[in-house]
Amino acid sequence: MDVTHVSHSLGDPKIRRVGFFVPESSTTDSYKILSPRHLSGTLPDMQTSVDAQVSSQSYDASENLNLETGIEKREEGEKKVLKSRSKPLKEKTTKAERRALQEAQRAAKAVTSKDERSKAVAETGGAATAKSTKQSSRKKVGPSSPPAADKKAGERLLDKDRKKDAPPPRMQFDDESRMEKARKRAVVNPTESRTRVELFKHLPQHEHGTKLSNLESKFFHLGLVHPSVFEVGQRYSAGDIWGGNARCIAMLRALQDAIRDYCTDHEKALVRDLTSKINSYVSFFTECRPLSMSMGNAIRFVKSRIVNLSTNHSEFEAKRTLCSDIDRFINEKIILADKVIVRHAFTKIKDGDVLLTYGLSCVVEMILLYAHELGKHFRVVVVDSQPRLEGQVLLRRLVAKGLSCTYTHINAVSYIMHEVTRVLLGASAVLSNGTVYSRVGTSCVAMVAHAFRVPVLICCEAYKFNERVLLDSICSNELGDPDAIARVPGRMDVNYLDNWASEDNLRLLNLMYDATPSDYVTVIVTDYGMLPPTSVPVIVREYRREHLLM
Repeated sequence: MDVTHVSHSLGDPKIRRVGFFVPESSTTDSYKILSPRHLSGTLPDMQTSVDAQVSSQSYDASENLNLETGIEKREEGEKKVLKSRSKPLKEKTTKAERRALQEAQRAAKAVTSKDERSKAVAETGGAATAKSTKQSSRKKVGPSSPPAADKKAGERLLDKDRKKDAPPPRMQFDDESRMEKARKRAVVNPTESRTRVELFKHLPQHEHGTKLSNLESKFFHLGLVHPSVFEVGQRYSAGDIWGGNARCIAMLRALQDAIRDYCTDHEKALVRDLTSKINSYVSFFTECRPLSMSMGNAIRFVKSRIVNLSTNHSEFEAKRTLCSDIDRFINEKIILADKVIVRHAFTKIKDGDVLLTYGLSCVVEMILLYAHELGKHFRVVVVDSQPRLEGQVLLRRLVAKGLSCTYTHINAVSYIMHEVTRVLLGASAVLSNGTVYSRVGTSCVAMVAHAFRVPVLICCEAYKFNERVLLDSICSNELGDPDAIARVPGRMDVNYLDNWASEDNLRLLNLMYDATPSDYVTVIVTDYGMLPPTSVPVIVREYRREHLLM
């Protein structure tokens, strides 16, 4: 049976080509090799085809002669380039030869240093032989060293500026080594609480009421504390001064009295000695009650004014300048700032509005009274919470002025939010990431308002803006008296938690502040105008620049 010749195309899966190949129309055809999986069963048919092709077309080796010649020339060129680039190899030396070379170099160096010493002695007349020896042993300084030194000095100055701008680290009360040092320096040593909450061990937890008795017993022994500073600290511990603005003004007035009565020692400079005095007063305030962020900004302002005092001023002129700067800070940054905030927030109140506020905020109270005096018709919803019940104080003041009010507790805020058109809230501080730091419960009210699509307006002075960043209410907070939440005001018969301290498995936590994320804040009303939470870093930068210009 004749075997027919079968022509296979390039796409035939049974054929694979090896080596260089050209189209079938050319004179030289590549070898066609069967795939191993198709080898069985087709070998007799394909063998005849392959023999026919080999017999009809012969391979000419002269065609690849030019290709081989070009490859050889290229390899020779690459070898020449490598030889030209490569460095000459050093001759191998023995260990004895290397040792001899090192000894020769040392001897030459010793001779050179000896010649330099003799020249230095000849120039100085032999008076400073030891000094010249020390100078000759130093490294030679090249011409590029002065700029390098200037550059390092500039970097040190920049580092110092960054350290000044950075907020000071907070005291960690769970660090035993640091607490031991703090107790030795402390003026007030209150009794630590026996029922400490584990999650908030980094915050101060003391037995409430022990600070006040300790201060009264040490009144005549605290010669380094000014009487005005002592009085304000005592009122801080007793809780008589409440509110961010009131606490800041009381602290500045006490520092003002201390500056007026200050006298510089003969052996000390006014700037350094007065700064150390202010630091001791601030430490005393902190021991009585932790400082707020706005108070920290005010203290930073006072210190900056002390450092920038002119050296040409006398002691009397320097104290008068500082006292006038403190008065200007109180008037411009607190009193006038509140009036500007009232004017800005008034433009957002319309007739028929239902305004909701939480707790007691002085600037919010001023806004409501100002709008009522100008003839705006609106209703106020006062939301309150235990244990302080500050909203009752605001409620009495508003009702006395003739405003229509509704009073409720924070647990019912979701039931009344559908009637509200705007929410006005105060703040203890506004952080650089837009977080609002205020009395505990503020974040709950803002979150409910955000869920009901009610705009939230935060009324806050610019001096309360801080460069810190907070993501929660755990890292930085203040703990109140736990007994305050164990009692129910006006209900003496409710005494279920009277002996809670004796229970080993029970801890009471009374947080003072919480952090409201910027997502729940519509606008922040400041003395610089109304701005979104994303613009807080701009206010922080401008406020710091004002400190430098004042």
